[in-house]
Amino acid sequence: MIIDDICLIQITVTIIFCIVFCIFDIKSGIVPNRLNYVLLAFGFMSNLILTFITGNIKFILFSIISWSITYTVTLLLWQLNVWGGGDVKLLSSIASVIPFGVSTSFFDISPVVSFYPFSFTVMVNSILVSFPFLILLLIYLIIKNDVFNENVEVFKGFFNFKSLKIMIESSFNKHINVSDLKEGMMVNNFYFDNEKVRELIENNRNTNLKVYRSDDSISKYYFKTATAGGITDTDMYLLKIMNAQRIISNQISVKMGFPFVPSILMGLIIAVFYGDLSMIILKNIIFVI
Repeated sequence: MIIDDICLIQITVTIIFCIVFCIFDIKSGIVPNRLNYVLLAFGFMSNLILTFITGNIKFILFSIISWSITYTVTLLLWQLNVWGGGDVKLLSSIASVIPFGVSTSFFDISPVVSFYPFSFTVMVNSILVSFPFLILLLIYLIIKNDVFNENVEVFKGFFNFKSLKIMIESSFNKHINVSDLKEGMMVNNFYFDNEKVRELIENNRNTNLKVYRSDDSISKYYFKTATAGGITDTDMYLLKIMNAQRIISNQISVKMGFPFVPSILMGLIIAVFYGDLSMIILKNIIFVI
């Protein structure tokens, strides 16, 4: 019975955290790192307690493995511009709390489970829930930004990878003033020649910016955010200081932050009470056939 109590607490705490994250994501477009770390610590601690109570190492072991796999996969998806940095950490934190699905007698339900970790079920559910809204948002941004007018090649091969990439990059990236930068924002390639900029970034210990040599003959270097965490507080102040000193220009390109946490919350609730949507859809298709 104690195990069921702890599992219920894990589910409740995770949903509450996701609701709080939704508020932050909608209002500011940023998922607070500290709250993510608290949820991650809760996940490891609660599963460690389950390990001590049951004498079974699978709880803490699966928690660590689930977190590691989820973080690695979502990080790769972030590099493909699928997720935001906060979404990566949130999904990973969920993986640490609920590594292998819902297991409690408090709910008289039988969620449809899948062969992959529970966090992947949340991820799949989130994508399926958000997909129609993303399509509508993409269409809206394409029309608003006149992507078709500015990129004639999109018409020539509408369904090829290059055209899709042009549409996404043209729609989901935006230019803002350096003074408007916030912690966690993902900075796109910023090209420069000034050696001082390179030295300042590379000598910054608490940085999530990385300098690369440019293949472009116009500029020698460019920098961008190196991981899913986005820019740190130190990065933000450094860029603002360099801008104030006119070392870098006032405009900088960042990835637009689509508020995806509400979709993650919906995906989590569906996963807890109903299970994996893809498995449910597949079973219904097989049943119909």
